[in-house]
Amino acid sequence: MEQWNMWLDRDLWLSIGIVVVATAVIYTVLRTVVGILHKRLVTWSQGKEGNWQHFVAVVIGRTSRFLLLAFSLLLALRVPDLPGSWQSALSHTWFVALALQIALWVDTGVRLWSRSLVVGKHGGTGYNPVMTTIISIMVLIVVWSVMLLSILANLGVDITALVASLGVGGIAVALAVQQVLGDVFASLSIGVDKPFEIGDFVVFGEVAGSIEHIGLKTTRIRSLSGEQVVCANADLLRQIVHNYKRMETRRIVFKFGVSYDTPSDKVRRVSERVGEIIRATPKARFDRAHFLGFDESQLTFEVVYIVESSDYNQYMDIQQEINLQLLDALRELDVRFALPRRDLRLVGEKMPTLKVAGLPQHEQQDDSAGHDQRLPRFN
Repeated sequence: MEQWNMWLDRDLWLSIGIVVVATAVIYTVLRTVVGILHKRLVTWSQGKEGNWQHFVAVVIGRTSRFLLLAFSLLLALRVPDLPGSWQSALSHTWFVALALQIALWVDTGVRLWSRSLVVGKHGGTGYNPVMTTIISIMVLIVVWSVMLLSILANLGVDITALVASLGVGGIAVALAVQQVLGDVFASLSIGVDKPFEIGDFVVFGEVAGSIEHIGLKTTRIRSLSGEQVVCANADLLRQIVHNYKRMETRRIVFKFGVSYDTPSDKVRRVSERVGEIIRATPKARFDRAHFLGFDESQLTFEVVYIVESSDYNQYMDIQQEINLQLLDALRELDVRFALPRRDLRLVGEKMPTLKVAGLPQHEQQDDSAGHDQRLPRFN
């Protein structure tokens, strides 16, 4: 009977009606204010994408309608007189709704910030996407963890044991996935140190190709032969990586040889002529050209010059032009390129006597005896 009397209480239904009407009015006012503020900020930030007005407009647009309704209801419940236990419960609800909304705003701001760093201003290339992605993920984990722990602490839950258990569980998980974490931290190292970026042409080990994607665990490379090479970040950083995208000039060293019957004045003239050829070649800076030494079948020259370009095809064009002009120049000087030469002595041909210093004449050895074979000799 008492329960029926409670439901038939006129004051109760009057209070409920007041709360419903107040909730609807407050929600409408809050939605209108937020909508007008958002439209004004969007209009103000047009053509200024990336500045703080654009950030604030996007963050305000992430305001939750459900949380606005919850705020409206909490405000409306303050109109009627409520028991003390209800006031205590409402205070906790206020904190939960506010913490959730702040976390949503911060989440939107962090994601927008990381996206703007990757894209850069005016749609250009910004910061390394690996670094910004890792930093944004770490910040979001911290934000949502703090929000959840603060809500639990406000509701009266003892979070000390929870935090301790999370720490122990984190250590166990880290030990279980230490190889994955090694690749993740290697990815962070790539993002911070920037040994290479997307689009760079790199060579390491037997792999040569362009960087296509730098992920949290692996880096993908498009090789010269066309296939995609996937390499773990930690393994990649343990190797010596040659980044040819950042090459500004090429130092080229090449050798060639002329025959031993070339006169010394022509040998000197060959060095001078090589310098003249390289100086006359566009985008080639002459360094030196020297008669290096006496090899087995040639007089060896070593030439060094600098290609003022990082383009490999352009370097090959320059080297080809130098080779063609060098070929013509040696023909003009009547100098022959060295070729391997072998002298053969026929069977029965008299071989010279081998003379050894310090031995008497009768003990000298005659090499002509017993040599029934071909003897090669290289000049």
